[in-house]
Amino acid sequence: MNHLTIMKKNILLLALLFMSATCSTDSNESQRDRANIKSMMIKAVDWQLKNPKHNLKDWTNGAFYAGVFAAWETTGSDKIHDALLRMGNTNQWEAGKRFYHADDLAICQTYIDLYRIQRKKEMIEPTINTVNLFIEEPYPIKGDIDIIKWWWCDALFMAPPVLVKLGTTLNDPSYFTANDKYFMECYDLLYNKDERLFARDLRYVPGNEDSDMYEANGKRIFWSRGNGWVMGGLARILQELPANYSKRPFYEGLYKDMAHRVRALQQEDGLWRASLLDPESYPGGEVSGSGFFCYALAWGINNKLLDKETFLPVVRKAWLGLIRCVNEEGRVGWVQPIAGDPQKNFSADSWEVYGTGAFLLAGSEVIKLQKK
Repeated sequence: MNHLTIMKKNILLLALLFMSATCSTDSNESQRDRANIKSMMIKAVDWQLKNPKHNLKDWTNGAFYAGVFAAWETTGSDKIHDALLRMGNTNQWEAGKRFYHADDLAICQTYIDLYRIQRKKEMIEPTINTVNLFIEEPYPIKGDIDIIKWWWCDALFMAPPVLVKLGTTLNDPSYFTANDKYFMECYDLLYNKDERLFARDLRYVPGNEDSDMYEANGKRIFWSRGNGWVMGGLARILQELPANYSKRPFYEGLYKDMAHRVRALQQEDGLWRASLLDPESYPGGEVSGSGFFCYALAWGINNKLLDKETFLPVVRKAWLGLIRCVNEEGRVGWVQPIAGDPQKNFSADSWEVYGTGAFLLAGSEVIKLQKK
């Protein structure tokens, strides 16, 4: 297929999906638009399943399978459901080996979601045992930047949704309380109240020994995917916490503050750059961070935490930007490889499983916008 043909197909797809994002009121149009989003999500899942990467218990696949579960909820695909069960059974429903590390809990989000449907004890019991050990045992810190259990902002996507999902599923608020403790430690350590963004870790916090790192324009370093992890995690926390939970206002307030800041940092192509405060130094939109932002902001509109008039144009631009980065086969490109800071080492051909996960999560919320 030549480049011109691909471009024409993409333009048609963009037009169709643009209609979905603007919330068409015509029922036939609405059904067609939803079908197009579902088709794209199924294609992305299919491509990624055919191109596996990393251990199935790895945090990368924790993010991917969170998106796969959202794709199954959205499409009802038996093939996707089978893939979810196959992953769980292959893993024997176990977390990663490091019980003390947030990354190794990430895959448990999907275990809990599947348990809620089938209610088979073996699907959730290993997660309960691992989380209880995580809470009971101290984190083996080295004393430099890892001075608390969740010492890097990415952790706020990996572990908090597991704890709050457990609390809701087991009707045990002690898991909410544990999450509050660890979340607040990370917030106090890494959240910049002036910028309304999270530093990735202590290396990027003013006043620290190694904090003399700045972007080319003199701004502090705030990583797109790192803050995307936080925003995506907040959406998943708020999805679970009871409306009357005493600490819920804190999470809602943080979510809204970050949403407004992120909105102001979106670029003209709809995507966010790897470094949020120095976009000119990082050509090309970064899809994993942008995918999580799109997901979180669309979720906020759908759940009436964000003003639709203000944020719908942001989500619309973001979704159109994201689908430009998906090729005809369903491969999600322009994803920064594994890292802990902004980098420039990616292109249209760069993909990672967590980038696909972010895209699928975004699609699962964008498709709901047209029903509002």
